[in-house]
Amino acid sequence: MKGLALGATIGDCVHSAGLLAFLRLAEAEGYATRFLGMRLTPARIAAEVARQKPDLVAIGYRLTPEALPALLAELKTALPPGLTEPTRFVFGGTPPAARVAAQSGLFARTFSGGETVEEIRDFLAGGGKTAARRLPAQTLVERITERAPFPLIRHHFGRPTVEETVVGAREIALAGALDVLSIGPDQNAQEHFFHPDEMDPRQHGAGGVPLRREEDLIAIHQATRCGNYPLLRCYAGTRDLERWAEMSLRTINNAWAAIPLTWYSRLDGRSQRLLPQAIAENVRVMAWYAQRGVPVEVNESHHWSMRGAPDAIAVAMAFLAAYNAKRAGVRHYVAQYMFDTPTGITPRMDLAKMLAKQQLIDELADPEFTVFREVRAGLASLSPRPNLAKGQMAASGVISLALRPHIFHVVGFSEGDHAATAPEVIESCEIAQGVIARALDGLPDFAADPTVRQRTAQLVSDARCLLEAIRRLGPRSTDPWADAGVLTLAVERGLLDAPALVSNPHARGQLLTAVLDGACRTIDADTGTELTEPQRLRRIGAWQE
Repeated sequence: MKGLALGATIGDCVHSAGLLAFLRLAEAEGYATRFLGMRLTPARIAAEVARQKPDLVAIGYRLTPEALPALLAELKTALPPGLTEPTRFVFGGTPPAARVAAQSGLFARTFSGGETVEEIRDFLAGGGKTAARRLPAQTLVERITERAPFPLIRHHFGRPTVEETVVGAREIALAGALDVLSIGPDQNAQEHFFHPDEMDPRQHGAGGVPLRREEDLIAIHQATRCGNYPLLRCYAGTRDLERWAEMSLRTINNAWAAIPLTWYSRLDGRSQRLLPQAIAENVRVMAWYAQRGVPVEVNESHHWSMRGAPDAIAVAMAFLAAYNAKRAGVRHYVAQYMFDTPTGITPRMDLAKMLAKQQLIDELADPEFTVFREVRAGLASLSPRPNLAKGQMAASGVISLALRPHIFHVVGFSEGDHAATAPEVIESCEIAQGVIARALDGLPDFAADPTVRQRTAQLVSDARCLLEAIRRLGPRSTDPWADAGVLTLAVERGLLDAPALVSNPHARGQLLTAVLDGACRTIDADTGTELTEPQRLRRIGAWQE
């Protein structure tokens, strides 16, 4: 036990919620706590302090600050001489009130509402002394454990110049707004970092920060060694993935890898790798990270949804992504769930799709394969109007919290118009913090909704049907789901297909979908009605009962 902590609101203030929350945190840090009540006079507070001799006294005041100087002066006068030496006083209120309290000389610390829970707990854990601040955990798994039940906050960041990115990264770290800063390189860097002569100079800074030297990554890393010391990670290159892996681990201690299974190939045009080569290299880099104990995310399933694939294909690919990571030896797997994709999907159907993915992925979990859930909003779901986008971002966050994520990937409210600046990253993360803090008090169980449960079960059944059809493509393969040749054949024959792949010489590109009743479904081109997954597969000669 660290001793006794008393709390009271002073003067005419009846706002006790913040004070009671502070006392709960104090109790969690080992204090015995007593709430004295609201609207206590300075003389009453002083008398209780003299009688109970607490180690910590928390004073709350959220009214306008004009009356506060006289109240605090009266309290100081009423306290017995020397009492404030062993007893520490803290204050909580609005920023103007906190400034008045700080000038009184009575308080060891004032809180104005903008502090994170970690800052308050650091104060309580350290007793207010000026001892060196404990460095937050610097690996993903340890930081998840340290922050639980609050999920880690992640945001991507990459400005058109390295200099602006370095300055912004430091600003974000100092604000303590997030736990994970994801560096977003421009497309030139992602595809041509190790081949600078192939870069298009007209595209410098397009889509992210124009990383051109290892020193650029080192500079960003050094800029974030302050504030709450966020973890760093970097998008995978779309080419030379193993060289990117080696460099990102060496320069920024990459918190976890994000690698596709089929993408960053001629399938999406983001590199010139043929599909079987891309799959083989992607899995090889998963294994490279796994050998070094680095967690891996397979950035796969939502790419199919972004190209209009039916929900059943997205669910099956979520499973295959995790399956191949496990086969590559990954022990800590980050399963990303991108909501709001494709445009038009409703929250109920969206949640059902994610729960179906989660059910199949969780079937792979065992003592050697731990799954961490990461949720995010879809980029295309955000309006270019900032206030509307803030509401959309918050609403998506509430739904996604039904998955009880370990990582909350914030997509900044500005992204419908432009890539987020450092202040916009901070503001977006603070909005997310508010959503999460409120949700942790207890949300209804959205997953228990009968419509959600029915759709989840249907998608699990459809995905199993598709997975079995893929397995049958490789009767001579020892492991068809992890066979690059079989997976390539699944794309070529249309088992894995999407409307946006039309005219792509490396895919079938004949699938038609539409959002019907809030879900993305395969439709018959002639009738506009839904095709079930077995019906779709039979039409392309890939399924027999």
